[in-house]
Amino acid sequence: MDRVAAFISMEELSGVRLAVMMVAGLAGLTLGGGWLCRGAVGLALAFRVRPVIVGLTVVAFATSTPELFTSILAAFSGNTGLVLGNVVGSNIANVGLILGLAALICPLVVKVRLIRRDVPITIGVTVLFCFLAWDSLGRLGGGLLLLLLFGYLAMLLRVHTRQPGANEAEAYEAEIEAGARLGRGWIFLYVVVGTALLAIGAELLVTSAVETAGRVGVSEVLVGITLVAVGTSLPELAAALSAALMRQTDLCAGNIVGSNLFNLLLTAGGAALVAPIAVERTFFLVEMPVLLVFTILLWPMFLTGQIVSRREGTLLLV
Repeated sequence: MDRVAAFISMEELSGVRLAVMMVAGLAGLTLGGGWLCRGAVGLALAFRVRPVIVGLTVVAFATSTPELFTSILAAFSGNTGLVLGNVVGSNIANVGLILGLAALICPLVVKVRLIRRDVPITIGVTVLFCFLAWDSLGRLGGGLLLLLLFGYLAMLLRVHTRQPGANEAEAYEAEIEAGARLGRGWIFLYVVVGTALLAIGAELLVTSAVETAGRVGVSEVLVGITLVAVGTSLPELAAALSAALMRQTDLCAGNIVGSNLFNLLLTAGGAALVAPIAVERTFFLVEMPVLLVFTILLWPMFLTGQIVSRREGTLLLV
C-alpha cells in the first residue's frame, strides 16, 4: 500500500509539473510576443519605415512568432504532428474564437482592400496548403510556401510605397516621433528579451505538450490543435480584444487575416523545411474541412455591409 501511495503521489507531482511547465510556456510566449512586437515596431519606426508597412509586415510577423517558435522547435524535435495541429488549430482559433469574441465586443468594420485582395489570397493559400499536405508536407512544399510569402510581402511593399498625402504624411511623422521617443536602448531590450522569452516559452510548451500527449494516450496532433493552438494564439487574442475595446475595429480583421497567412506560409513552410510533416488521411475527415470552412466563411461575412456583426460573431463562436 505504501508503494501504491508513493506511486500515486509521484504521478500527482508529475502532473503538477507538466501543468506548471505548460502555463509557464504559454506565459513566456504571450509576454515574449508582446515585447518582440513592441520592439520590432519601434525599430521599424526608428528607421523611418511607414506605419502601414509596419502593420502589414512587422506586426503580423511578431504576433505570429509564438506559433513559429513552437512549430520550428517541434520540427527540430521530430514532433511534426504538433506542428500540423498548431498551424491548423491556430487558424481555426483566429477566426472562430478571436474574430468571434472581438465582434461580440464591437461590430468590426472591414476595409475594401481586405475583401478584394487579402481574403481571396488567404483562401487560395489555405486550399494550396491542404493540397500540398494531402500525403505529407515536404521540403519542396515548404519552400513553395516560403516563396509565396516573399511574393506577398513584395506585393505589399510595392502597393504601399506611394507618396503619402498631406494628412497621411502628418500622421506618419507623428508615428515616427512616437517611435523615436522609445529610445534605441529600450528597443534593443524589447527585441532581445522578447526573443528569449519566446524561445524559453516554446521549449517549455513543446516539452510539456509532448509528455502530456504520451501520458493521456492521445496524438500530438490533438494536443497541438487544442491546447498548443489556442495558447499560441493568445497574442492575437490580446491584440484583437484591445483593438475592439478601443473601437479600432478595422485592425482586428486585418490582424487575423495577416496572422493566418503568416501561419500557413511562414510557420508551416519553415517547419517543413526543417523536417517533412507527415499527415494522416484521417486529418482530412474533420480538421482540414473545418479549416477550409472557417477560412471561406470570412468572405461572405466581410461582404455583408463590410461589417462583422455581433450575430456573425456569435455564429463563429458556436
